[in-house]
Amino acid sequence: MEKIMKKIYSFFALFTLSSMAFANTYDFMPEAKLENKDVAKWNVGLGITQKLGHLNVEWINPYGIAYVKGGAYVNGDHAIGGQAGFRYPYYLTGTQENGYYIGFYAGSLDSHRVNDDYKSRFGGGLDLAFVWLNKERVSTVSVGIGAGEALKDASGVTVVESKPQLQFSYTLSFGL
Repeated sequence: MEKIMKKIYSFFALFTLSSMAFANTYDFMPEAKLENKDVAKWNVGLGITQKLGHLNVEWINPYGIAYVKGGAYVNGDHAIGGQAGFRYPYYLTGTQENGYYIGFYAGSLDSHRVNDDYKSRFGGGLDLAFVWLNKERVSTVSVGIGAGEALKDASGVTVVESKPQLQFSYTLSFGL
């Protein structure tokens, strides 16, 4: 068994090193599409994501928009939640950076009642957004699909299963 593992490890190491050598010769980095100097680099605003009312901070960089959201759920006892993500400009539609962005997110997806208390469910996913971006503001409407962790009660019974779920979001931010 040890002989076989050594052969497999040697093959895996060779494959990894050869692909790294190839990666250095291939330009696989994403294209910097947001070169406009008229947009604010940092934006602060508010929005609603599923049932999470939140404040958000967005960083506009040449490769896309990174964001962090933090707030409280509007259902139950208002458990806190938050998300972080990144959106890359896929297709820009106008003279400014308006257009379709694809991205990913991770954090708390929703809040459910477990053992007489509300708990945030963590997970992640992918989203498609339309972004209106100019020097004063960033406005985003997005729809995503993701999955959250399963929640179990004190006796070990699954209260909420882990399954794909849609996430709708709207944010409005203003430049600093």
